[in-house]
Amino acid sequence: MIYSVEDESDIRGMVLYALRQSGFEAEGFDSAQSFWSACERERPELVLLDLMLPGENGFSILRRLRAQTVTKDIPIILLTAKGAEYDRVHGLNEGADDYIAKPFSVVELVARVKALLRRVRPPERVKLLTAQGLTLDMGRHLCTADGMSIDLTLKEFELLRFLMENRGIAFSRERLLSTVWEATYLGGTRTVDVHVQTLRRKLGAYASWVRTVRGVGYRFQEENE
Repeated sequence: MIYSVEDESDIRGMVLYALRQSGFEAEGFDSAQSFWSACERERPELVLLDLMLPGENGFSILRRLRAQTVTKDIPIILLTAKGAEYDRVHGLNEGADDYIAKPFSVVELVARVKALLRRVRPPERVKLLTAQGLTLDMGRHLCTADGMSIDLTLKEFELLRFLMENRGIAFSRERLLSTVWEATYLGGTRTVDVHVQTLRRKLGAYASWVRTVRGVGYRFQEENE
């Protein structure tokens, strides 16, 4: 959902029409009050923000968005008639991600929105990983070997997932620990070895594909690679 905060109804309508025609869900607001009420109902994916608004202005809204934990990472594009360099710099320094001065082309606006969302959205991960008869289904959180389901714990699944996503690359125990267990985990690198051992037992005929790399750590490599 994209929110457009713009008090000029013709501009707001033009922006919303362009966004919706481009496949986005979008809502418009003519004041800070209605915008904040909407944010309580649904967190926007991106905000198009005018600076000159009745009541609370755009700079104030921008600062409040950046100050709150739940909204601090929302991408924000400023749309304003203020084209002076000071206002552009001030807006960016306050935390805006982009700046478009009025009058603007809706084609450029939509292109800027798409470009910014590409930058801030995490890349989609592959939903199905396969290596001959071994398959990981991320959507169902299911591991199968030759069609038979394998009961993996959450960390065993995530460990195998990371190795399969990066097949052929050797990773140290420290790297695996920080990636799969996150940096805050205090269990030590021995936990990686233990999970590899149990994972291998469960993989049966595919156990050797989780390979030990002497002096480094582990990598996933198919038998014929």
